[in-house]
Amino acid sequence: MFSRRTFLSLVAGSMTAPRLASAQPASQKVALYANVGADLTHYDVDIAGAELIKRETVTLPAAVQYAWPHASRRYLYVATSSSAPGYGTQGTEHHVTAFAIDPASGVLTPHGAPIRLPTRPIHISTDIPSEYILVAFNNPSAVRVYGINRDFTPGEEVKQPGPIDAGIFAHQVRVTPDNRLAILVTRGNEGTPTKEEDPGALKVFNYKNGVLTNEVSIAPNGGKEFGPRHLDFHPTKPWMYVSIETQNKMYMFRMEGGRINPDIAYRAETLAEPNNIRARQAAGTVHVHPNGRFVYGANRAEATTEFQGKQVFKGGENGIVVYSINQSTGEPTPIQHIETQKIHPRTFHIDPSGRLLVAQHECAGRRCDKDTPRRPLGVPRRRRRQADLRAQVRYRSRRQNHVLDGDGAAVRGQKKFRVGYRVFLTDQRRKPRSSRALTQAARSHLPRLARGIKHS
Repeated sequence: MFSRRTFLSLVAGSMTAPRLASAQPASQKVALYANVGADLTHYDVDIAGAELIKRETVTLPAAVQYAWPHASRRYLYVATSSSAPGYGTQGTEHHVTAFAIDPASGVLTPHGAPIRLPTRPIHISTDIPSEYILVAFNNPSAVRVYGINRDFTPGEEVKQPGPIDAGIFAHQVRVTPDNRLAILVTRGNEGTPTKEEDPGALKVFNYKNGVLTNEVSIAPNGGKEFGPRHLDFHPTKPWMYVSIETQNKMYMFRMEGGRINPDIAYRAETLAEPNNIRARQAAGTVHVHPNGRFVYGANRAEATTEFQGKQVFKGGENGIVVYSINQSTGEPTPIQHIETQKIHPRTFHIDPSGRLLVAQHECAGRRCDKDTPRRPLGVPRRRRRQADLRAQVRYRSRRQNHVLDGDGAAVRGQKKFRVGYRVFLTDQRRKPRSSRALTQAARSHLPRLARGIKHS
């Protein structure tokens, strides 16, 4: 079975410094790891040249679901499963596998034996010092914690002192930057004409040495019309940004006195046209820029309709929304919506220097249905191999494009390539040109993304 799930991870070799862009040396090697199905491919990342150079591929026991680097950036923990996504067919192979990362080359080497999991893992992360692995499961919704052995291999499950209410359809689990709270993001399920909506919630636990206690549920309006999917933390301020998948919103929560304030501090739209939804829209991944001044979210659409006997894309927003963050209050203000020019940008990642963003999509073509191969963005249609993620940049044309500045200013004159992921650049040299989509951003010299650079 081929999984729709795709994963990206950008890792700076031997990086142990904080996430701030200034802590990332320009010459430091960066590796990208991306999967299609069970194949996990390593790419070298040339940030200055906006180039992905394909290296080796390793094959996991089943389809990759998610992965997370050790705090030392010397190991990568990969969750895999043979189950179908969502509530689909249940498989029997579910694992966490550890890889050692060569600090010089980024090459992955299996490190110890995989550990078995009870069901399909949907997300994996470690606590801040990477002493424990936290795993979220969606069906049934659950969270489990596993130790990391002294040799950095995954270890035994940590027994919890009591039952855990894991909500409905867990989608992510993260530990707060102070390592004192663990948050399980539970999306719930949208209502249908025949079934009532399942409520969503943020399940917040006190966290210490792998143990989860004193659970608190944050569920505005009882979890109705609250479908959180993904969250990220500000690198220096006590602010948490949560994408609300089913309502297409970005919420900001404050962390105060060792807890999450349950009141929503700020709400922002994710869509450029929230009153013109043509088919199902779903907010997705969220990442805060390493400098803490901007936050990014994904908008996804994939519904089809019949046209001249064929299923074609019904319309909707597939792209990245960029927000500026008020540094006094944490309020996110949308400054740009940019299409990624493919279908369903399921995941994206920002390199540790904050100068490059890579987006990966579920569908390679302009439509997305059960017969469409699930491949990364930009693979030419004549290539139907799902594992073809070639990333050798091929120059095709030169374009004057706006480019995201990791420090606040956009520039022109970047090159457009025909390649396999969608790559967005950052720069710090010039102020932006004014344009209809970027008028507000241009006035305040805020950052934005350039039209994507495709990698094949």
